[in-house]
Amino acid sequence: MIEIKSLLPQINRLFELSAEKIISLQRGWNPERGAPVFTVDGEYTSRGWTEWTQGFQFGSAILQFDATGNRQFLEIGRQGTLQYMAPHVSHVGVHDHGFNNISTYGNLHRLMRERKIDEDEWEKNFYELALRVSGAVQASRWTDIKNDQGYIYSFNGPHSLFADTIRSLRSLAVAHQLGHVLMGEKDKKISLLQRLLQHAETTARFNVYYGDGRDAYDVRGRVAHESIFNVNDGSYRCPSSQQGYSPFSTWTRGLAWILCGYAEQLEFLHALEESELAEFGGKQKIIDGFLYVVQAVADFYIRETPTDGIPYWDTGAPGLSKLGDYLNRAADPFNEYEPVDSSAAVIAAQGLLRLGNFLKIHRSHDKGERYLQAGLTVASHVFAEPYLSVDSKHQGLILHAVYHRPNGWDHIPPGKNIPQGESSMWGDYHARELALLIMRMAQGEPYYCFSIT
Repeated sequence: MIEIKSLLPQINRLFELSAEKIISLQRGWNPERGAPVFTVDGEYTSRGWTEWTQGFQFGSAILQFDATGNRQFLEIGRQGTLQYMAPHVSHVGVHDHGFNNISTYGNLHRLMRERKIDEDEWEKNFYELALRVSGAVQASRWTDIKNDQGYIYSFNGPHSLFADTIRSLRSLAVAHQLGHVLMGEKDKKISLLQRLLQHAETTARFNVYYGDGRDAYDVRGRVAHESIFNVNDGSYRCPSSQQGYSPFSTWTRGLAWILCGYAEQLEFLHALEESELAEFGGKQKIIDGFLYVVQAVADFYIRETPTDGIPYWDTGAPGLSKLGDYLNRAADPFNEYEPVDSSAAVIAAQGLLRLGNFLKIHRSHDKGERYLQAGLTVASHVFAEPYLSVDSKHQGLILHAVYHRPNGWDHIPPGKNIPQGESSMWGDYHARELALLIMRMAQGEPYYCFSIT
């Protein structure tokens, strides 16, 4: 059994290295290039798809201040948020508000609530206005489907529901907690909480499998990256995948977004009053539904991941057949056939920890401890070499992340057959978020969560 406090030396080392990486990126990055996305030969580069990673750049500095108290990083995060993040608040073209704006405005607002930074009424109002608008804009990107359901559609268009977007629900959640609503035609007030719950229900129904015979590839806990709908009549058409190997295998970062997203929403929902959820079926019923989803996905992750908890990029990747009994040993980021994805690992680990904590407190100590230990196992490996980047010349913090394997966007070193040795902005951010969560748990500090409690 892994004791939480035993990870503190690794976490302290991680934040020591993290400081170097943030400063290096801050000094060397040209904002005219857009947002940093992933590294090539150890240097962060951009990729003109959408600017979905910019919040992670400045959010990383804010988390660094949270963990260390070094105000240099607070100022990097504050100034970056003020100077570059406003367009993300009103961005109507993406499903990424929970990534960009909770990581920046949300973290700064949280630090003020926790009195880690001085409370200033106008600064607090500034953060709250950004968070209100972000939640409403995200909720407005909406497709109605049958049975009075719907979803926040991806940047592919109104027909497309991404697994990733479950983590953008945090934007709607915070805006709802701040008392905000989306205003529609004829001044119709649209509940952000209702849209959050509808999106979560649609994602659970169509992007997650439960082993009940839905199709020939229905395995409990499997996740489809994308669900496709006919927008003319609101009917579901088929699974799809943008970044995975196929619609009938599991892209592991997509699964990780589901695992982390539903687990943290459980914490948010539990903090709400019963009266807020009564019209949607009641608090207990909703929480039970979220638990049903997240436990299926968590069990699949544990079962289909190597013993160290670091997954390969897709459970159906064809080269896995050449790796032998790969699930019964540690992952090998230097193999010749298929890359691992450390960014999926740090995202999933946080989900496992949050699920474990929730179950231990509210349901079953033994079940909760199982997921908690799984999350700590992942963290103990991903916070160490060969995943922890100890080279001061490498701007990434966590090595062996994968961005878009089908498109061939990931750097393959000379003489190698697959991507390896590089980092991603989301992987580095979520490693810091994971480390901060564990640090606070180990030191008895206030529990780190996105919601306003």
